[in-house]
Amino acid sequence: MNRDKMDGFLNSVKLNELLHKQEEQEKKKSKLLWVCAIAGAIVAVAAIVYGVYRFFTPDYLEDFEDDFEDDFEDDFFDEEDEDE
Repeated sequence: MNRDKMDGFLNSVKLNELLHKQEEQEKKKSKLLWVCAIAGAIVAVAAIVYGVYRFFTPDYLEDFEDDFEDDFEDDFFDEEDEDE
């Protein structure tokens, strides 16, 4: 009977160790999940802010290139028309 009690005690200790390990793994997974969720939220907010910035910021370079090309083409065609 003494041996049965000792075996039961060892089994309960092993069971407690196993349950404790599972709890630790769940805590680690939970922490990892929170870190990933926070990082994802930060990336999403940054993408939204960048998109809004690009939408509201005028593109000055495009306007400059259009003006330059228009002036150049007008001068080029005016010279051809005068020679004929």
